[in-house]
Amino acid sequence: MECSFAITGKDYVLVASDTNAARSIIKMKSDEDKTKILSPHLVMTYSGEPGDTVQFAEFVERNIRLQHIRNIHELRPSSSAAWIRRSLADSLRSRHPYSVNLLLGGYDVATDTPKLYWIDYLGTMAEVPFAAHGYGSYFALSLLDRYHNPGASLEEGLETLKRCIAEVQNRLIVNLEKWKVRVVDKEGVRDLEL
Repeated sequence: MECSFAITGKDYVLVASDTNAARSIIKMKSDEDKTKILSPHLVMTYSGEPGDTVQFAEFVERNIRLQHIRNIHELRPSSSAAWIRRSLADSLRSRHPYSVNLLLGGYDVATDTPKLYWIDYLGTMAEVPFAAHGYGSYFALSLLDRYHNPGASLEEGLETLKRCIAEVQNRLIVNLEKWKVRVVDKEGVRDLEL
């Protein structure tokens, strides 16, 4: 029962992920960070099979860091998303595919634009203005469709995100009380409190 959301605004991308770690009907942890900061202007949320998610997220993090070391500059969000999509598609055709769904948010400093990519475990990728993964997406996507404003300030984006989280907490049978929220903008990635 995992859930993650992401919203683009005027000059930022907000990403949020629940912090529960559960298997079947057992909650094992309530402080699991399901986000990875991949570079100073790139953050990723992940969900799926517990072993696959952590292993794939660390694989992506280290390879993007290696590229940065080799080439002295960080990858743009679109290049990172294409590489991640290709890695998932290649693993799908191997003996051990990763079962990981991702939301990749970044700020392209070359064009001064926020970017958000929705990637699923089949290697499907789309650039979107807002996104959700998990059971919470059944409730949140209609709210995001109604209230998302591409020119919204950070405060307005946080209000939209709070609406989505409140709807999931109200309607989903599983209680997802804690959330990890991060914002990416021209200043980099930072944590936010709801």
